[in-house]
Amino acid sequence: MRIGWVSDEGHLAIADVAVDVEQGGELVAQVRSGATGAIVVDLPPGDYVLSVAREGYGAKRVAVTLGPERPPLRIRLLSDRLTGFVWPRWARSGETSELRFHGVEPYRLSLWRYGAEREFQRILGWYDEHGPRAVMQILPDGDFTVDGVHWNEVGYGGNPHHSYRVAAPERSGLYYVHAEGESGAWFSAPWVVAPSVPSADIAVVLSTNTWNAYNLFGGRSNYVNAPALPLRPTVNARQDLDRFDSSAMSGWGHPDDAYQPLSFERPEPGNAVPRHASPDDPIEGRLASSLAPAEWRLLAWLERESFGYDTYSDQQLHDGTLDLAAYKMLIISVHPEYWSRRQLERVRGWVDAGGRFVVLGGNSINCEVVPAEDGRSLRFLTRLTSTDGPLGMPDDDDPSVWYDSRFHRTAFSEASVMGLATTETGIMTAAPYCVADGAAGHWVFGGTGLHDGDLFGEASLHERCAGGASGHETDKRTAQTPAEYRLLAKGTNPDDGGAEIVVREGIGAGGGAVFNVGSITYVPALLVDDALSRITRNVLERFLA
Repeated sequence: MRIGWVSDEGHLAIADVAVDVEQGGELVAQVRSGATGAIVVDLPPGDYVLSVAREGYGAKRVAVTLGPERPPLRIRLLSDRLTGFVWPRWARSGETSELRFHGVEPYRLSLWRYGAEREFQRILGWYDEHGPRAVMQILPDGDFTVDGVHWNEVGYGGNPHHSYRVAAPERSGLYYVHAEGESGAWFSAPWVVAPSVPSADIAVVLSTNTWNAYNLFGGRSNYVNAPALPLRPTVNARQDLDRFDSSAMSGWGHPDDAYQPLSFERPEPGNAVPRHASPDDPIEGRLASSLAPAEWRLLAWLERESFGYDTYSDQQLHDGTLDLAAYKMLIISVHPEYWSRRQLERVRGWVDAGGRFVVLGGNSINCEVVPAEDGRSLRFLTRLTSTDGPLGMPDDDDPSVWYDSRFHRTAFSEASVMGLATTETGIMTAAPYCVADGAAGHWVFGGTGLHDGDLFGEASLHERCAGGASGHETDKRTAQTPAEYRLLAKGTNPDDGGAEIVVREGIGAGGGAVFNVGSITYVPALLVDDALSRITRNVLERFLA
């Protein structure tokens, strides 16, 4: 009989895994997993211990009671590559976080601050233990994407005497922990440090919700196996995953309560930065151009242009750690796709009271999430409307704005707060912006020398969608956009899919303001495109005045 399957941290089936089955200390069977990862062995009901091992993965023992009512086992093996994360992934200055890393050789951890340059802070130590491969972590069996990997915890191979914590530095910013193995293995993990007391006029919220949404560690993200982890592991992604079935699209369209939460307590390979990267290097890879490595480019630009700032995570905006009233300006960037309703409502009230909101990203704030009370996981409300058609396309709204309704549960759309919402046109293309007719004389373009119809934003560090500052995913005005928003420029992407740059001042009783560029590839162009840099500087200087 098939007693279960064995898979890796990506939920990929592992074939040819050796399985020794013991009962009462006696070996009763030896089998190997098949191509699907299935373990097939005939055993009478009872208590057993399975020892599973394959080269390239950490071996483990699994205690199990087999019987007719026992659900199939889902044994998870962790590959030998160096990886890890800091937990919590965000902290205020002076608070501590734990270093949760996995390796099969001694490794060194060091702390770096990512701003205009990578600034070395200090060595955090070498990590090894007395036993063989003793710094290897153990994956929980089953679906650990829901409640985390539990590394360093008792019951998961952890020991309270071997818990390593680090105090958050006094200076706010985006930090990375660099991990280097004796063999030269490399990994890096981000850490968002907020100030204990606000220290600047600008607050930058880093898109930690989006980081989680795209994190596939464990076999689930909001794009792969979104509702829940399948029982059977993946053999061939193109054949097995809903993402590659256009009628299913990773399960989008299920009722919201069908979606299991996604835990923050997992390594984030998509956020790793290469060993010798600098902020003016092209952004390599698929995910890095949308996540923390791209947001680093904004922080580098702010420091190059001498703008002081404090950093926060999405969770810290959600839970009130970020006191918006203490800041003149709030900046979000690159791909701030996933927000809680509380985040959106807080920002809306703050703008009405006089806050200045700068959106330097695309596909922004278009999907609602519900953070767990303890901040350890997110539930994604991915369903679009109550009357979804194929691919989640609303059949009762403007079909050109099919993402916009993912905040339909609020009394107002994201476009009413920030002027734009994302649409499907222009997706996965990149191009320069074009100055809108009659817009060249606007203060935003001061000092650029641009005229109506001129192109700008042609240079970019974005390699996934090369071609310009308007791209990857783009936002435009919708029926919910207040008429007071002024169109300044539009991307020249195909099919009228270019991002729109808009501005609005004098919002609410407090005279708030919003500037929105509607593009994921905008920030990767900031450091290398002079016109884009000057435009952004003009906005920040005026909004801070």
